[in-house]
Amino acid sequence: MNIKYDVIIIGAGIVGLATALRTLQSNPRLRLAILEKESEIALHQTGHNSGVIHSGIYYKPGSQKAQNCINGYNQLIQFCDKYDIKYDLCGKIIVKTKESQSESFNNIYNRGVRNGLVGITKISKEQALELEPHVNCLEAIYVPQTGIIDFKKVSLKYTQLINELGGELFLNNKVVRIKNNKQIEIITDKMIFTTKTLVNCAGLYSDKIAKFGAQKLNNIMIIPFRGEYYELNKDKEYLVKNLIYPVPNPNFPFLGVHFTRMINGGIEAGPNAVLAFRREGYKKTDINFKELFEVLTFPGFRKVAFKYWAEGWMEMKRSYSKKLIVKAMKELIPEIEESDVHSSGSGVRAQACDIEGTLLDDFKIIEMENIINVCNAPSPAATSSLSIGEHISKMIINRL
Repeated sequence: MNIKYDVIIIGAGIVGLATALRTLQSNPRLRLAILEKESEIALHQTGHNSGVIHSGIYYKPGSQKAQNCINGYNQLIQFCDKYDIKYDLCGKIIVKTKESQSESFNNIYNRGVRNGLVGITKISKEQALELEPHVNCLEAIYVPQTGIIDFKKVSLKYTQLINELGGELFLNNKVVRIKNNKQIEIITDKMIFTTKTLVNCAGLYSDKIAKFGAQKLNNIMIIPFRGEYYELNKDKEYLVKNLIYPVPNPNFPFLGVHFTRMINGGIEAGPNAVLAFRREGYKKTDINFKELFEVLTFPGFRKVAFKYWAEGWMEMKRSYSKKLIVKAMKELIPEIEESDVHSSGSGVRAQACDIEGTLLDDFKIIEMENIINVCNAPSPAATSSLSIGEHISKMIINRL
């Protein structure tokens, strides 16, 4: 079969679905399809994240992350209110535990102010203890906008609305080849599709799909970083009321071990950040030697490994040592012991790295004449999804 569409989106994660939804809402007459290699939607990054509605406090003012997170946040809340999707704007605190963190602490607060967050406040140790009675800190930043949600449920509602608008979803269709001539021919392992405009939202495989479409991205590679979580035992959940984050290490591009109350119950602790040995490697034993070789031989990754070797080595040790990961937890909640937590799930972050050894800090969308490649959309992409989708939909409509 060869089916023709105006727009095809590869990837049924939350960004691909939001793009489809916003595109059809802009022009319901378009013939649009989503291709997904898995048997269900939102199976990877969307389905494995911690369900945090991000406020936008961390991101460089004026960046795509800052703009899309804040705009997407507002759209997400309106969407959930309209369709009765459960969420909780419970707020979080970012805690300073040592004086050496003062500069980073103040920088984060100032970013929040510059990004227009209303109500963020520096609070004293005593005020922090009123919010989180078991926390260790010298002072904290209270961020009232932060919340929790189930992004899988959001994705399911996107899918329902897409279907109602005439969009089609093809599950179990893995893209194996793309021919880009006057029109784009997409060959999956089951069917052939033809389209005028292609949007690549393939997440962990977005760089490979981009190369299929003749976009030579030899200078960018997706590096899979696995984040492993623990969960507090039921009798210890009282130790955390809502969300507690550390001041991030400015020398390492991850947020650090933190505590998250989950919308469906339970308290999650983590994650660490280690190189996954395959792109969808959720377990330590998940290895794809071809994919691992590609990462290890990529010049950019070798530069990253050299730059962050000390932090990376500590993260790897935490992966194999419950004692060490609990030590990181104890910096925020000193009462926690190894017996108070048990191993939980994990997620894999699709982090783009350039050939110079820079882990891209912002969203990255690369345009061709008839292809739009979303090549870096890690956190806060779920919070930002409707805003990113709106942005891409305007690109699509302009082309058509």
